[in-house]
Amino acid sequence: MCPMWRGSFRALWCGAMVAGLVASATAAADAACSEPIATPGDAAYGAYLAGECLTCHRVDGGAEGIPSITGWGADDFVAAVQAYRCGARRHNVMEMLAGRLSDAEIAALATYFEDLE
Repeated sequence: MCPMWRGSFRALWCGAMVAGLVASATAAADAACSEPIATPGDAAYGAYLAGECLTCHRVDGGAEGIPSITGWGADDFVAAVQAYRCGARRHNVMEMLAGRLSDAEIAALATYFEDLE
């Protein structure tokens, strides 16, 4: 990010600039993590979006170590996905997928999976 400068002042300035950017991004992520997501969402939209989830999280619950997400309470589902999205829960694939979801999409998926048996 910073050019390779020589001299202590420039190196300190560059380090401070990077630290400020990281702190700003972290604060924004923390604020997004603390915001509740309203449910219920649109179950029909959730059904439309669920195909990618069901690739790994099978409806019948049998998935060799991958937990079933059918029948979860909507609030529990939202909390789990939001934790992946914000980095509070760690899993490379889930963090990537959750990071692409909007609040409305998370609410829709939560409503869909809550009603799915």
